[in-house]
Amino acid sequence: MTKQRIVVGMSGGVDSSVTAWLLKQQGYEVIGLFMKNWEDDDEDEYCSTRQDWLDVVSVADLIGIDLEAVNFAAEYKERVFAEFLREYAAGRTPNPDVLCNAEIKFKAFLDHAFALGAQKIATGHYARVQQAMNGSFQLLKAHDLSKDQSYFLHRLNQQQLARTCFPLGELPKMKVRELAAQIGLPNAKKKDSTGICFIGERPFRDFLNRYLPHQPGPMKTPDGRVVGEHIGLAFYTLGQRKGIGLGGCRDGNGEPWFVAAKDIQSNTLYVVQGHDHPWLTSLTLNAGDASWVASEPPPDGFVCSAKTRYRQVDAHCVVKRIDDNRFALSFSESQWAMTPGQSAVLYDGDICIGGGVIDKVDGSNP
Repeated sequence: MTKQRIVVGMSGGVDSSVTAWLLKQQGYEVIGLFMKNWEDDDEDEYCSTRQDWLDVVSVADLIGIDLEAVNFAAEYKERVFAEFLREYAAGRTPNPDVLCNAEIKFKAFLDHAFALGAQKIATGHYARVQQAMNGSFQLLKAHDLSKDQSYFLHRLNQQQLARTCFPLGELPKMKVRELAAQIGLPNAKKKDSTGICFIGERPFRDFLNRYLPHQPGPMKTPDGRVVGEHIGLAFYTLGQRKGIGLGGCRDGNGEPWFVAAKDIQSNTLYVVQGHDHPWLTSLTLNAGDASWVASEPPPDGFVCSAKTRYRQVDAHCVVKRIDDNRFALSFSESQWAMTPGQSAVLYDGDICIGGGVIDKVDGSNP
């Protein structure tokens, strides 16, 4: 009997390594695929690609699977990084991990895996895929909600989900670490990556400096008073507290400063004092570039929950359809620092419905 072939995206980390081992134990013919998505600064101190590749080779050798490396750097630069820069230049704060999953890990990678004769692909994401009674595929949160990554996967469609499995979706992270130690994986104690996929752990502002021009401008309070100068709107995000340059400037109530708004036309950065300032909270948002897991958008007036940033607690809301590509959300309680460029992801319980890119937030700010 021929084994079913499955290609596993292997990054050199513990999660993808345990994923490959689990699938081998389940009787699949497993092929590891190491994706190189960034090569602009291979010799940079923050670039871990060489060490990641060595870890993948060691793991593949230990668990006894074939391994291949593929370079998607050109596709990444065209489909993900170019959009990343466009969004920042427009004053928004994009989430490249969402686009990377949709365009590289579950498109370019998927295509390559099927060229290798695979029936399915797998990754070390913490999420679940389930087939509903009507035959459609659902994207579900991981059982370990502290590690759930469905937020980053919300743009996956039916064709992609039908060919994907997430073996870690049923396991708590602690169990994955225990398995890695029991197996004797050489990377069992390797720290989880927390950096953006192509940036790694490097200082973010230093990285942006290479690609975006500095356009200094005034830093103002809501009443129009100038309190400083910013180095360029692209280098700040709503809700940001550190790195504003006003740490020693205590004004009136002595509360810390936060970035509250950007006015692109006048190149003005607005800052406020206090975490709960009205300019930082909003009840509604509009989102575009909508993507729905089940292909069809939820009905107008649909009651669900949403995350407007990763790690956020689900917030109760009502969906209003604007058109096939856009929707609005009205929340029961004010949400903090909802940021244009970030994803608004909708859930019905544990089921991820889909989402879109925030482009307008209603509130007191300009």
